[in-house]
Amino acid sequence: MSDTKETGLLSPEEAKHGKRLADEILGGLDRAILGQKTLTRLMVTALLARGHVLLEGLPGLGKTELVKALSKLLGLKFTRLQFTPDLLPGDVTGGHILEENEKGRQLVFHEGPVFTNLLLADEINRASPKTQSALLEAMQEKHVTVIGETRHLDVPFCVLATQNPIELEGTYPLPEAQLDRFLFKLNVQRLDRKTLERILTERRGGTPPELEEVTDRAGLRELFDLVDRVFLPSAVTAYIARLVDGTHPDSDLAPEAVRQYVRFGASPRAAIAIAESARAHALLAGKPGVGFEDVHAVASAAMAHRLTLDFSARLDGMDGPAVVSEVMKHVGELAEQLPNEVDDVVA
Repeated sequence: MSDTKETGLLSPEEAKHGKRLADEILGGLDRAILGQKTLTRLMVTALLARGHVLLEGLPGLGKTELVKALSKLLGLKFTRLQFTPDLLPGDVTGGHILEENEKGRQLVFHEGPVFTNLLLADEINRASPKTQSALLEAMQEKHVTVIGETRHLDVPFCVLATQNPIELEGTYPLPEAQLDRFLFKLNVQRLDRKTLERILTERRGGTPPELEEVTDRAGLRELFDLVDRVFLPSAVTAYIARLVDGTHPDSDLAPEAVRQYVRFGASPRAAIAIAESARAHALLAGKPGVGFEDVHAVASAAMAHRLTLDFSARLDGMDGPAVVSEVMKHVGELAEQLPNEVDDVVA
């Protein structure tokens, strides 16, 4: 596969060009959010894969600031919606209002906050499940239907939601169907002492630095096109399928942790999420093809929140990421047994 132009695959030179473009976004996020390099890299990976992201962490860890920084760097339309217990579905999608005009009284549709490029759904788990579900159609189909009329959303459209841990008072766990629409669920960890010292020294009052736009719609379209052309070898495809299959208790690939703690394994969307985000992760590394290491980097973020665990898992201190780790260990021998076909692309 030496002629990448004829096959439509990415050349090594194009991969390096894509990495340079993506690094500008990543560098801006790292300037805005200190001490969270793993988090910012996965955020950019999700952006390039055109997926939605759920950020979970305690208040004050910079979840909202991370999303705001991303919107400034991309130069896209940005809307913030604060989810509260009294928020209604129409407050998300918009609705019809009776207005007087030259034709008399008519119902006129007013767009809701969902008609944007980047929607920050702040503290999404503080709204009722009915309101949370108002985002389902928008996240999956990229349009909303109000009173039988379908309205398409802007392109690109991405939901970046934040939530506090469900143990906190006044929160509602997201329905499994909605969790499945998020490409990644990322946990925002607390900062270490050195990072706290930097914040106190460099950022008076915690004020983040001013960020400049580093790309626009055309630049994003170019990056999306490059990601689409990243090669996914059949060996890696087989590995992804085995990983997802291994999360189901009735699978012959399921480790003991899955058989003991998992009620329902990951959906086919998990396999799609891993494949697309692995392509994006490969481009971030400047590679024209996906390797097993790219799958390892995104598998937990793409799969852990899609598992339905038994109540005993919590009692034994077992969570989604821990189960995914066990699955990867159990299925991992495949990475050594199957050839990596990425070298064929760059030959």
